[in-house]
Amino acid sequence: MSPNDLNPSTPLEEESKMDEGWWTSVLSEETKILEKVEGASTDVGTEEAEVPDVDWEYVQSLYENDEIISLEVTGYNRGGLLVQAENIQGFVPISHLIEMPGASSEEDRKNRLNDYIGKSIELKVIECEPAMERIVFSERAAQAGKGKRKELFGSLGAGAIASGIVTNVTDFGAFIDLGGVEGLIHVSELSWGRVQHPNDVVRVGQKVETLVLQVCEQNSRVALSLKRLHTNPWYSLLDHYQPGDETTALITSITRFGAFARLPEGVEGLIHISSIELPDAEMSVEQVIQPGQTVAVQILHIDSERRRLGLGLVDINA
Repeated sequence: MSPNDLNPSTPLEEESKMDEGWWTSVLSEETKILEKVEGASTDVGTEEAEVPDVDWEYVQSLYENDEIISLEVTGYNRGGLLVQAENIQGFVPISHLIEMPGASSEEDRKNRLNDYIGKSIELKVIECEPAMERIVFSERAAQAGKGKRKELFGSLGAGAIASGIVTNVTDFGAFIDLGGVEGLIHVSELSWGRVQHPNDVVRVGQKVETLVLQVCEQNSRVALSLKRLHTNPWYSLLDHYQPGDETTALITSITRFGAFARLPEGVEGLIHISSIELPDAEMSVEQVIQPGQTVAVQILHIDSERRRLGLGLVDINA
């Protein structure tokens, strides 16, 4: 199966060119999050510690040569660890720490981060931005070994299949450790169906197989897709259904104008409130059907191009 078979109407190469727009948007959101945790008040250390002058030439060399460096943890905040040495300092996001698979509570997170204070850990530079005076490190990347990033970028390319571990899930997507390089599955690439939150599709620690959409070695950015490993169900929907057909569907969410329901093929449609009979005029839709409930529906209309599916509620007990 070739990458173009996954989406016959749009070649992967053309979609990659279009990716620049959402990459800019995504990276903007990622930067905001990183700046927020970096700028947060420090729970331990750094207030009294002397901040070293950064040797940016040295840092750039570490990054370009994909080298490993050992740094002491001097403090932490909610987002991760603060590390430094004589001529270098920076931040390690919590998702890039090996021993932080997920804290059960805020207190647990704080205790785990506090245990790092005073210790030296092996790290790799994964972001070096002198203009913003920011250096971001990764313990996960260091675990892969020196030079692994260059090796991976030599083998990764648009259309390749890559396996990895989910390291972080945010509102805009999921980050995947490919073994020394981190890739991003944007929320729009997680499923052919509507995704309320990436956590509904993937979880931290989960191993996933993905399709590589775009690679930019210069910025160490890898765009991935989960949904494109499967044929787009919208293209074959009319082969299975015609208006008037009845089938079962799973209620996924309730809105003020009705409910969204997912067909067995994975696509979601809207059951408009006008087709939902309420026993009492003062009752709400939530009192009749709930997310997770399987119902019988009728296909009202299918618009594959715009990915619109209209459904009518036939029976709440499918």
